Amino acid sequence: MSTTADPLAALAALPGVADSVDAVRDAVDRVYGHRVMRRRSNEVTSEAALRGARGSAALAGADWALEELRRRSDFGSEGEPRTVGAALRLTAEAGQLLSVWRQSPLRVLARLHLVAAGGAEVADTVGRPRLAGEPVEEPLIELALPDADEVAGRLDGLARLLLAGSQAPALVTAAVVHGELLALRPFGSYNGLVARTAERIVLVGSGLDPKSICAAEVGHAELGAAAYAEALKGYVSGTPEGMAAWIAQCGRAVELGARESTAVCEALQRGAA
Repeated sequence: MSTTADPLAALAALPGVADSVDAVRDAVDRVYGHRVMRRRSNEVTSEAALRGARGSAALAGADWALEELRRRSDFGSEGEPRTVGAALRLTAEAGQLLSVWRQSPLRVLARLHLVAAGGAEVADTVGRPRLAGEPVEEPLIELALPDADEVAGRLDGLARLLLAGSQAPALVTAAVVHGELLALRPFGSYNGLVARTAERIVLVGSGLDPKSICAAEVGHAELGAAAYAEALKGYVSGTPEGMAAWIAQCGRAVELGARESTAVCEALQRGAA
């Protein structure tokens, strides 16, 4: 299929991408094959959600211990607690939006931003792409910011690309959604949290990770903010090498998320013994 007909499939053909796709599939298959998944998959899903939220918040500048997330019930409306609360809300919301994503990705992105903001921001700036002159607050992402017209055009193009469908592996689609949202930073805040949640929705909705146990956010946090930002530069460059490196980064993150859930399975198995 030509690049014009299926640009995502063209990315899947880049050198090294097939290896990343295969590695992800092997990692996902291993954790889904664990004996604990037969009877206690809901517990693994819940734990993966919590750990994924922790990882996403860490990349947004709120690197809290997992036990702190378990202990807290009030996350406030300012600073790091607000970021952690937003990550937790997004993780809880993601599973409710799969069917809507298939029909209207932009509607889901608007909903995700609304959920992340949680009523803590000016109402008319929440849940819509930013307008010309509106500021963007996005920790750790220091790339040049596209203007509002470019954001609108590229968001529309991304939605059309997703709705058209592709033969590309789920990893490639998820990486492009994630990278494009980080590159554009379409909202005034929480773009990183929204982008990582959208990546999760693609991985789950594609059937690669239907129980949402391979939290890529865990892996992205483990690989570190510096590696994350550097790989994103590759995506923004648009070069074949840069795009392949970003897809590989996302693939490695999914592998690490699968490894984390395998450890959860092992812990549950020991507890049941």
